[in-house]
Amino acid sequence: MSEKIEIAVFGGGCFWCTEAVFGELGGVFSVMPGYAGGGTKNPMCAQVCSGTTGHAEVIKIEFNPGKISYDDLLAVFFAAHDPTTKNRQGGDVGTQYRSLILYADDSQRQKAESFIEKLNASGKPVVTELMSLEKFYPAEKCHRQYFRNNASQPYCQLVINPKLEMVKEKFDKLVKKSECPDYQAFLLGAGLSLHTL
Repeated sequence: MSEKIEIAVFGGGCFWCTEAVFGELGGVFSVMPGYAGGGTKNPMCAQVCSGTTGHAEVIKIEFNPGKISYDDLLAVFFAAHDPTTKNRQGGDVGTQYRSLILYADDSQRQKAESFIEKLNASGKPVVTELMSLEKFYPAEKCHRQYFRNNASQPYCQLVINPKLEMVKEKFDKLVKKSECPDYQAFLLGAGLSLHTL
C-alpha cells in the first residue's frame, strides 16, 4: 500500500531558508523551491527578484499526512519566519519575500485562517497572505538543495543554521533523525551534528 502524499505551499522569505527548514521534518518526502502567487508565466529568478511579477519565493512541500499534519507544518512555518513584517524577512526586502500561504483546498484554507486568528489574538497582527494555489513554478536547479550543497557558505552559516537550530529546539519530535540513511553523514560533511542542529 503506497503512502498518501499531500502538498503544502508556503512563502516565508528566501526559499533557501525555508527549503532547508522543511527538509528536516519527518514525513516530508520532498521540498521544491519555486515561485507562485503572481501573474507572469514561467518566471525566472531575476524577474521575480525585480518585484515586478507578483510572484513570491515559495516552497512546495510533499508530505505524508499520516506522519506529519498540515497543522504541524503551519506551526513550523510561522515559527521559522516573521509573519508580522510586510514584504520583508531580515535583509530580504520586496514583495517576492512576503509571508504567503497558498492553500491547495478548503481544508488547508480553514486551518490556515484558524492558525492566523490565534496568532492575531496573542500579539502583533499577522500580515501573512492567503491565496488559492493556482500555479507553482519550480526554481532553477542552482537554487535547489542550496543549503545541502553550500552549507559552509556565510549565508548558510549566519542565516540558515540559526533557523535549523531553532527548529531542532522547538520541534524536536518533528525533526528527522536516523530516518534518512545518510543524515548523519550529511551533518558530519557540513561540520554539524545532531547536537548543533
